[in-house]
Amino acid sequence: MRLTLMLLLAYFAGSINFAIILLGLLGGEDPRTKFSGNAGTTNVYRQAGIGWAAVVLLLDAGRAVGLAALALYLLPAPLVPWVGTALVAGNRFPCFHRFQGGKGVASFLGFTIPIAPWGAVLSCLVWVAVYGIVRIPFVASFFMVLVLGGAAALMGGAQTIPSPERS
Repeated sequence: MRLTLMLLLAYFAGSINFAIILLGLLGGEDPRTKFSGNAGTTNVYRQAGIGWAAVVLLLDAGRAVGLAALALYLLPAPLVPWVGTALVAGNRFPCFHRFQGGKGVASFLGFTIPIAPWGAVLSCLVWVAVYGIVRIPFVASFFMVLVLGGAAALMGGAQTIPSPERS
């Protein structure tokens, strides 16, 4: 029952797209209608500047950190990645935004922070390095996700927050 509730919470939380909401509040266009057509941080940067892009990144990642911490606390470690999957699925296919959202990179980054903080830092460094070389955010994000996935996989069943079942 806990897993089901966490999956639903993660999907619905991921379905709240801060890029779409923020640009709407600022009077801007829907980020899915310009540039890459992606409702994410990069399009917010292109449309509203680095400050608002940072706000969207922090909101996306912060929500994910909270969900990861809650999942680590409430669920057995092998089930935690499913919550992250539901979060990214909600971000990618948001029920509140016609099932057209972002790529979920910031959500995956935030979700990985409590699981493998060193992997999150390394992935950000990789993003900066790759972007510096190719100047294409999608390619840099691809390599970032590879590092995040590898870091999360290496952590395996490691847990940073004791759950009620193990206390």
